[in-house]
Formats: sequence, structure tokens, C-alpha cells
Amino acid sequence: MNYDYLIVGSGLYGAVFARKATDAGKSVLVIDKRSNIGGNVYTEDIEGIHVHKYGAHIFHTNIKEVWDYVNQFAEFNRFTNSPVANYKGELFSLPFNMYTFNKMWGVVTPEEAAAKIEEQRKAAGITEPKNLEEQAISLVGTDIYEKLIKGYTQKQWGRPCTELPAFIIKRLPVRLTFDNNYFNALYQGIPKGGYTKMVANMLDGIEVRLGVNYLDNKDEFDAMADKVIFTGPIDEYFGFKLGYLEYRSVRFENEVLDKPNFQGNAAVNYTDAETPWTRIIEHKWFEFGKDDDGNDLPKTVISREFSSEWKPGDEPYYPVNDEKNGKLYQEYKALGDKEEKVIFGGRLGEYKYYDMDAVIKSALDMAKKELG
Repeated sequence: MNYDYLIVGSGLYGAVFARKATDAGKSVLVIDKRSNIGGNVYTEDIEGIHVHKYGAHIFHTNIKEVWDYVNQFAEFNRFTNSPVANYKGELFSLPFNMYTFNKMWGVVTPEEAAAKIEEQRKAAGITEPKNLEEQAISLVGTDIYEKLIKGYTQKQWGRPCTELPAFIIKRLPVRLTFDNNYFNALYQGIPKGGYTKMVANMLDGIEVRLGVNYLDNKDEFDAMADKVIFTGPIDEYFGFKLGYLEYRSVRFENEVLDKPNFQGNAAVNYTDAETPWTRIIEHKWFEFGKDDDGNDLPKTVISREFSSEWKPGDEPYYPVNDEKNGKLYQEYKALGDKEEKVIFGGRLGEYKYYDMDAVIKSALDMAKKELG
């Protein structure tokens, strides 16, 4: 059979494009090398808990078009992301706000907090931040940088903060208010029933083949469709012929605990350099400790996250968007632009650190462009 679109990957970008193309009357085949749909937002059920298998995903957006779109496929709860930072047993509020500043310095008013940050920024002699360390100190001062940013960031990226670009931390929320909501987003929540259910609703009625690797039989698959939407790594598509784009990868250690509550919060970041994991996720708190029927769950599932340097064969998570990788991506993009029937999309196809709403917006925009 000949399809209008072959979509490689059933993550958010692939699922959204597949839905839009199908609704526009196009014939679509979705394939995925994994044994499940959903890409990295896949959730699996363990002890009645929707476990985020590839790391915590909290939906948040200010884009009404995107919010309206996803609400066609899921009902979202009112979960608000309020992580906690654990520094050697001391607990601090995230994002950095008046609770954090009070605990760190004993300050009570926003004016006192701002003065303390300014005093530490001046003492460090920073005017134009040239790297992540300088950017962080200019935003929140030396004390908070040393306790709550430095160790965590170096574990996350595997590089000293002085070698990381300043822009990585520019999106860090800093507030002179008592607001514990990490995301300054109009719309926020977790799909009831988990992300897998939401993606399954997007792909309802669409042919999906799992456990199928497009690149193993590329010519055969290409012959089946007029156009290909490729959401895998762009460098892998071209056989890594210009070299490997770099990523950070993440390893998860999951544990089912025979107790109702381990840490009392969905996310606790471990910000000291000595603790090997970056954070612990307790998945049940994304849905307020309840199962799908609203019952309290007697057990809990936790995931310790360990950040690592990516190597071929590992799962790629975070693109390392430094100058060297940016240049290499542009070379691959130039090759991609010459592929007449292939569209590269999503986090891996565009080598971009995408939030979920931005991936969906990108897919919606591409569908508009393609389908009219």
C-alpha cells in the first residue's frame, strides 16, 4: 500500500502530525522502533501508578492553541510543579523565591533579598556574565549558586559550570514573592490516566507498527510513502557521516516501596556534588497519590535519576547546544534540506531542547504548512 505520509516515531511530534494528516484525509502509517507509543512521554502502570518511564514530564504552556489542542485528547489535572532542593539534608524551596531566600539568609522582605543578591553579585565582580557560573551568581548570588546550583548542574551536564554557556540558566525562575509554582505558565497539569492514554487517543484509528526500525529498511519504507516525517536523531539518519551530535543521557533506577509516602513531593533535587543522583521522582504525587478511580494508593514508586554522557546505543535526552554542536547540526540540517521527501521534526530531528508544548506547536505549524 502507498501512504501519503510515513511517520517515523510515535512521540508527541509524530502523533500530532499523524492526527492532523489523518483528519485532513491523508493516509498515514506510523512506525516506532520501541515496543510502545508515546516516545519519551510514555507512562507505564506499576501498582496503579502512572510511572513516567523516561523522566518526569509536567505539561505547561502559555500557548492557548496548544492547550486547546491537547485537551481534545486528555483531561488534565491541576498539578503544580513545586520541587524541593535537598542540600546535605537541608531543604529549600524551588523555584528560588522568598522561602528560599529566607531559609538561606534569614531575610524577610523582597527588598532585603534583592539587596543580598546585589551585594554578592558585586562582590563577585560580574558585569557581563560569560558562562553559567557567572550568570547564576548574577541572578541569585554566590551562596545559592554554591549550595543549590553548582553541584546539581555539574552532575546534570558532566562539565564545570565555568565551561557551560550562560543561556542554559537564563530560564531559571527567580522570584521575590512566596510563589512555589516552578512554571510561570497559564496552563499546567498532568493528563488523567497518563500520557500514554493521551497519545493513544491522538493515534486512534491510525495504523501504527511498533518494534520496527526505519533505518534498518529505509529504502523499503521510503517506497511506501510520498513523504516521510522523521523524528529520530538527524545525525543517525545520515549514518553519522559528519560526526556525532552530543547529548546528555539519563539512567533511571526504579523502586517499588511498600509504603504510601517516600518523600512527600513529586520531585526532590539533590544539589550537592557527592550524591550520585540528580533527583528522585515519586510518581504518585503527579496525581495526588490517587489511582484512576480516586482511591489512595498503598504503595509508591520512586525513580532515582543519574545523568551521564551519551554514547552510541544510549538513549539521547538533552541536546548539548554549545557552539561546536550547533555548527555540526547546521551541517546536518543543510543535508536534510536537500532531502526532498523528508521532513525532520521534534527534539531529535531538530536537535533542540524542546518543552512539550513547543514540540506540539512545531508539529501543528508543520501540519499547517504541509496540509494547508
